[in-house]
Amino acid sequence: MISGCASVEGTEKFAQNSGVNKENFKIFANLSLSNIGIGTYLGEPDAKTDELVTSAVKQSVLSGINVIDTAINYRSQKAERSVGKAIAELIQDGKISRDQIFISSKNGYVTNDADVDLGFWEYVKEEYSKKGVIQEGDVTSGYHCMTIPYLSDQLDRSLKNLNVECLDLLYLHNAVEGQIKDVSKEKFLENLKSVFKLYEEKRKEGKIKFYGMATWECFRVAPDNPQYLSLEETVNMAKEIGGENHGFRFIQLPYNMNYDQALLSKTQILGTENVSVLEAAVRLGVGVFTSVPFMQGRLLSPGVMPEFDELKPSSRALQFIRSTPGVIAPLVGQKSSEHVSENLEVMTIPPMSEDEFLLLVKKLTS
Repeated sequence: MISGCASVEGTEKFAQNSGVNKENFKIFANLSLSNIGIGTYLGEPDAKTDELVTSAVKQSVLSGINVIDTAINYRSQKAERSVGKAIAELIQDGKISRDQIFISSKNGYVTNDADVDLGFWEYVKEEYSKKGVIQEGDVTSGYHCMTIPYLSDQLDRSLKNLNVECLDLLYLHNAVEGQIKDVSKEKFLENLKSVFKLYEEKRKEGKIKFYGMATWECFRVAPDNPQYLSLEETVNMAKEIGGENHGFRFIQLPYNMNYDQALLSKTQILGTENVSVLEAAVRLGVGVFTSVPFMQGRLLSPGVMPEFDELKPSSRALQFIRSTPGVIAPLVGQKSSEHVSENLEVMTIPPMSEDEFLLLVKKLTS
């Protein structure tokens, strides 16, 4: 297994040698992270897609991207394996070192293994139930499980799939969204505290460097919504468990020119002040990665997005997101070489300045 994790020196060296504008890296947690990341969500769990994802990851890294996002349930564990293969080949070829790349994965959803010839529930029975990993009542109606035995099992499988000794970032995957229909908010928060304790233990073991929450609704909805979660209270929970040097440093949420709630909706409360989740994250020292930059291609249709800077639709979408204060990087799902090249054209120009971005938002919302 590949040892090490992203480091200050390694990511800085990557940024210097990437061949792209230095302004296309953001410093967070002292790491130099590309302001575009590659995502690995979509695709069939087959060998052809494996090859496409592996090639896309390699092409992205060689094009100046050092942020890679995956999850154990993506393509039934095959997304992680494709990423692991790409990283191993890049290291073997001397193109990168492990400390230059920031790798994140997610756990929480119940998943099977596309490389094992068993049906979904048959796999769950054989791999989890019979081995005591999952007990009766552990899995919610949303196919979600956040018990300590299950999450521990999933982390070890992720490390094996990726062929690494340490993950830079492990997200709890859509926890509120996957749990709240079946458990009370009080019980959820109690369980979340247990998960944070587990993740702090895994940090001490050297299996993860940071942890976070990959979400869909909970940080963007109003406080009276059952799915609502306070980012400030979540950070305070992490501090209570891990102290000031706790590992809860990142969240992931949907954001683009259509899903603009993270920027424009004041859903979070800091003290007595209502602020957006992006502003709350900045103030609380939490880094934000964003999902669905193209809304699975729907934003790229002619006439859907407002035009600016004479950029093509994909570059326009990414330029808007990565220029947003508080966002580290949008995560772009891409498999074909042509899509990688097209999506990463934006890396040839710097992001907008904060003043330019605010002027654009004012223009778009007036």
